[in-house]
Amino acid sequence: MPKSKLFPRKHTNPFTWCGAIICAIIAIAVIITGIVVFVGYLVIRPKVPFISVTYAHLDRFDYDQASLLTTQVTIVVKFENDNARAHASFYDASFIAGFHGVEIAELVADPFDVGKNSSVELNYLVESTPIPLGPEVGDIADMSIKENYVTLDLKGTARTRWRVWILGSVKFWLHMNCGLHFFMNGSSTDLYCSTRSK
Repeated sequence: MPKSKLFPRKHTNPFTWCGAIICAIIAIAVIITGIVVFVGYLVIRPKVPFISVTYAHLDRFDYDQASLLTTQVTIVVKFENDNARAHASFYDASFIAGFHGVEIAELVADPFDVGKNSSVELNYLVESTPIPLGPEVGDIADMSIKENYVTLDLKGTARTRWRVWILGSVKFWLHMNCGLHFFMNGSSTDLYCSTRSK
């Protein structure tokens, strides 16, 4: 009759149990955090702050026989925070005003905060020294004067950061790339220039 061997039962190492318990606690914490963040997002509905041009006026646009362009433009830029429960910060704001690829001036702003559901407007007086234009861009400047219609470009970026309840700090890049259209009397037309999509 064959003899059966009895093998001693192996007990699970206490360190293994501790590791399993810690992993389970971490998994539960991650799940709960995810649920809280998701519910918080649904309740708060955070919105990305945005930047837009609310006013623009062409004060001067001269192109002389020496192929020199001199311009002056008044631009009002609005930094808006639509969040009712969070302050927003804007920083690294830099925009280039140009004429068909020729830089006229740079618009910059020091970092600043915008309160909940509020906005801040910055007034820029964009003035250029006489800028020499090449033949192609010079022809466009001459034609703009004759047709009583001038288009300037406004391109650039800014960064925004805001803290949303327990969701933490949220950061975004804002990009602006649009045209500012003017009649030669200085008034703007079809003014829509914003980092927010239409």
